[in-house]
Amino acid sequence: MKPTSATDLLKSHFGFESFRAGQQETIEILLAGRSAAAIFPTGSGKSLCYQLTALLLPGLTLVVSPLLALMKDQIDSLQAKNILAERLDSSLTEDKYREVSNAIRNGQLKMLFVSPERLTNERFLNLIRDQQISLLAVDEAHCISAWGHNFRPDYLKLANAVESLSVERVLALTATATPKVADDMAAAFKIQPADVINTGFYRSNLEFRVTACQSRERDQLLLKRLHERPAGPAIVYVHLQKDAENAARLLCQNGLNAAAYHAGLKTEQRTATQEKFMAGEIPIICATIAFGMGVDKADIRYVYHYHLPKGFESYMQETGRAGRDGAASVCELFACSADCTTLENFVYGDTPDVINITHLVDSLLDTGDEIDVTARELSQAHDIRQLVVSTLLTHLELFGIIRFDGYYYSDIRFEAHQTGAEILAHYPEPQAAFLRKIFACGKKARRWITLDMDAATARTGHPRAVVLRALENLQHNNRITLQMSGYRQRFQLLQPKADRKALCRKLVELFQQHEQLEIERIDAMVAYAGEDSCLTNRLIAYFGEPIAACGHCGVCKGDAPAILPKRTSEPIDDAILSQITELADQYPKALSQPRQQARFLCGLNSPAVSAQRVLRGNPLFNSCAHIPFKSLFEQLESK
Repeated sequence: MKPTSATDLLKSHFGFESFRAGQQETIEILLAGRSAAAIFPTGSGKSLCYQLTALLLPGLTLVVSPLLALMKDQIDSLQAKNILAERLDSSLTEDKYREVSNAIRNGQLKMLFVSPERLTNERFLNLIRDQQISLLAVDEAHCISAWGHNFRPDYLKLANAVESLSVERVLALTATATPKVADDMAAAFKIQPADVINTGFYRSNLEFRVTACQSRERDQLLLKRLHERPAGPAIVYVHLQKDAENAARLLCQNGLNAAAYHAGLKTEQRTATQEKFMAGEIPIICATIAFGMGVDKADIRYVYHYHLPKGFESYMQETGRAGRDGAASVCELFACSADCTTLENFVYGDTPDVINITHLVDSLLDTGDEIDVTARELSQAHDIRQLVVSTLLTHLELFGIIRFDGYYYSDIRFEAHQTGAEILAHYPEPQAAFLRKIFACGKKARRWITLDMDAATARTGHPRAVVLRALENLQHNNRITLQMSGYRQRFQLLQPKADRKALCRKLVELFQQHEQLEIERIDAMVAYAGEDSCLTNRLIAYFGEPIAACGHCGVCKGDAPAILPKRTSEPIDDAILSQITELADQYPKALSQPRQQARFLCGLNSPAVSAQRVLRGNPLFNSCAHIPFKSLFEQLESK
């Protein structure tokens, strides 16, 4: 008999005898037709809430996740359980994209995994617009909040997608939400307070410890810990890719089986390393924060932070990967005040200059009523990182200066599998006449026909979405092969006469506020490292859940409070200041401004530096990584 209840499915499809805390309550809210938020610790089974619910609802469940690796792992697991799940992303071949698209049109999928950007993609919206979307599950939902530690502008557009696609209910999921962030999530997706399920952040099996040290002492400290404690799977978190390589090499040279994991490795190598760690063949992973998302290994006994994390949210997420099986696990932080320089430099380096913001705003407002751009073009033209450009565009939307009209493809071409007459013969005259007009706007090469979409919309009298839907239908019926490229954004200019000075001033203030929030997060980690009372309480009180002394952290067990060595900074070499001035004369676009120079000297890449490849090999690049960005910037500004 087919299971008809959540409990039946839990056993028959997922192999569990009982629900974990919060799961059943969340599922019942969704089945009752209401939206919900699930704030569960890392590894507490958030994904089951939408996976199981999807099987009990009609139509399609959309799962939005920023993590491609997480999508793939979940889909593999679901398909192994004979659950119809797929993903749509840029890594798919055209044949695979067509296969998944056909499965969606034919109602054959229960779950579809996509990135948040996909919800504003014209091709994707055409594909799912007529589908029944019973549930939208939003993973890492804290990204919707500008107060969160990982704000992503495209998450703000998800709320609009809920309405435009007539989504029946939403499930917002996160492991790290302060009360303020939780309120933002609930407001964005219209979730009632009673339907925000927070199971708490306290985990009694995690033993938090802090050891103060100097930079030069960390290697021996790590070796000492790994040798003196019982063997068990461990993650060693570091700041930079080179740090991961160095730490893994150190451990291997001292008789420990370890491997590095970071975003700079080839995909095949990262995948192989992760699989070996999961299988127990490699017990120790030395990793940047690129490692861990979606890693469902229950028996991780140790999480060492070789470097200071950038905030409580990151630390909670990373330590949350330990002890998911409920057994005792140790999370130890090697606290060194020198780490603050690296963390702060990344924060300050991301803040755009006033002049760059002004130039970008001017370029947008001078474009005309219709703005056609890519974040990459704006990033390169104004030397602002792409994510920061996207954030700036989102703020302009929120101010009512521009209106986002969606992503679109500038280059559309197709290969016909039959003659035009043979294709048109399949359709009644009104449809055939419509297609004939579209075909007339194509320029034929030897194999491909390139479509002038503006001409096609003008000639047919129909919007892009209708023309595109006709082309997708032809491909669905195997009459053409459709290819699209040139991914761009369109905006409408709503306030061409906006006060530009006031607007830029407001944008500068917002970026400075964000900068200050990030610096305060780092300061909070330093304060945590020197805590003289319960470490567990200090950590989870940040998330609105204070407790009495836990009794099992380092301080509660009698460790003396960690006393961090005083932070020192070497003076800036006058010769370097002279050399950067000379280099700036050669590369004014990349280095003419003090902030650009400070970024370069601190080893922080930028779009303008990337465009001049020769600069990355210059000995000045990264020569002042040990110097606080702020003091370096102020000295360069006063030259």
